[in-house]
Amino acid sequence: MKTGLTITEMAAEIERQAAAKEDYLVNPLNMEMDPTGRVPMLRVVEGGVDQVEPLTIQETAHRQLGSHLNIPWKYYERMLQEEPELLAHNVNHWLHKGEPTQRLLRTIDGKARAFLSNRYRCIDNFEIATAVLPIIMEMQGARFESTQITENYMYIKVVNPRLTGEVRVGDVVQAGVVISNSETGLGAVNIQPLVYRLACLNGMVVNDSSTRTRRNHVGRTNSTDENFALYSQETLNQDGKAFMMKVQDTVRAAVDEARFAKVLDTMKESTQARLDTTDIPSVVKLTSSNFGLTETEGKGVLQHLLEDADYTLYGLANAVTRYSQDVEDYDRASKLEVIGYNVMTMPPAMFRQINQVTSMAA
Repeated sequence: MKTGLTITEMAAEIERQAAAKEDYLVNPLNMEMDPTGRVPMLRVVEGGVDQVEPLTIQETAHRQLGSHLNIPWKYYERMLQEEPELLAHNVNHWLHKGEPTQRLLRTIDGKARAFLSNRYRCIDNFEIATAVLPIIMEMQGARFESTQITENYMYIKVVNPRLTGEVRVGDVVQAGVVISNSETGLGAVNIQPLVYRLACLNGMVVNDSSTRTRRNHVGRTNSTDENFALYSQETLNQDGKAFMMKVQDTVRAAVDEARFAKVLDTMKESTQARLDTTDIPSVVKLTSSNFGLTETEGKGVLQHLLEDADYTLYGLANAVTRYSQDVEDYDRASKLEVIGYNVMTMPPAMFRQINQVTSMAA
């Protein structure tokens, strides 16, 4: 599992960001992109006066702005890189041509980080951490294996060695939980069981709808008669209270003995599914294609599979999660931990197709 922040560093950064962020309900007619200096800045102007300091724009906000204006991302990105003045012209034209409406503009540290619907429900990292950290502290022996805050996500990955089992003799795994959230509209609040393998320090996230809790960031429409107003979620706090209680219960249940035993049985079954060793590179290539791995990632998975020489479905899944430790981007590494479980639990028909790739080619 990829190393991140310490829990102390994580808590300090969550508090810092909670104090630094500002959210606004904005009429897009009062927004404009300024390409001065060839680095586009976002301005919110009313009566010729900037309502906030001009904001640099993070990639997520660029993507969401382009989507809102129906500008295809490939064209938007090309203009951003090669012709920022043309991009600003296009963005401003379509911003000011639209009907009066309101959008949620999320900012932090002088940056526009998200451009969202005014129905977006702000369930922020501070709320989640406040709810789950006391519960984790109550778990005897629980340890924070990895935590991180990236540009778009927060992750808290916890292992509780109270629940330990063997997939094979000597291959020990422990139960855990991963809590993730996005403040920029890229994902729901997720609480999912985690299985931690001691042999190679891999983490595999149990991506099963029956064992996870999630909530999308969608709520009531928020509006104001003003063209620009500081966004307040005080009226939403009561709406979220019941969900936060469910989050706490789910964190407790993530290390449930019966649930862990079920996942352990699934892992044991995957050790009996043998790969066709006639052409392992082709097996990995087809697996990569089916599960959205890049060519580089596929090569890394193949390397780990060959090094471990565990030519089973279990070995293939572990090669994916082991490769996640080699990936620089924490978000992608975390996604690979989910993909590893998806590989291990792929439908039998898909496994037969992948495993018969050599004979199919012949």
